Amino acid sequence: MKEKIDLDGKLLIAMPGIGDQNFDKSVIYMCSHSEDGAMGLVINKPSTDLKLSDLFKQLSIIPESILLTETVHIGGPVEHGRGFILHSCDYVAKDSSINVTDKISMTASLEILEDISKGKGPNDYLLSLGYSGWGPGQLEAEIQSNGWLICDTPDNFLFTTNDDEKWDIALKAIGIESGMLSTTGGTA
Repeated sequence: MKEKIDLDGKLLIAMPGIGDQNFDKSVIYMCSHSEDGAMGLVINKPSTDLKLSDLFKQLSIIPESILLTETVHIGGPVEHGRGFILHSCDYVAKDSSINVTDKISMTASLEILEDISKGKGPNDYLLSLGYSGWGPGQLEAEIQSNGWLICDTPDNFLFTTNDDEKWDIALKAIGIESGMLSTTGGTA
């Protein structure tokens, strides 16, 4: 019998040669993982053509406070028009915040964006458009075929690490230097 792995709150680190350009050198924060499938957000791929102020304009939200971040991330290839916010647990949107861990929540509502624009949102947050999703057993098969490495999320990693350093730092957290990785995998 296979042991069930719990990936909630873990990082998935894309292996070189994963075979999907959407995930090349991606780091995904896992929000939900069960026998029904999995959902996570790519946390190191900022949008090159969309900023938070642009999104506020599109949603007719007028910021009342200085914004802490302008970055909007591409969370994955599914539902690009839908926003997801990973954030510190100091903020809760009634009926729409989900605790991923005791330190990190995810909210997908207009309410959190309005609160951020008023300076009433979470202390720390990461905004993504779209998500990464897998059907039942799909992610486990990708892990087994050497597509992903699994890592505990280092403290202060999500909100303080530069996007262009996240892949290397996540690898180092499990004792791997990126230059040591091969684009082909095998089994022993």
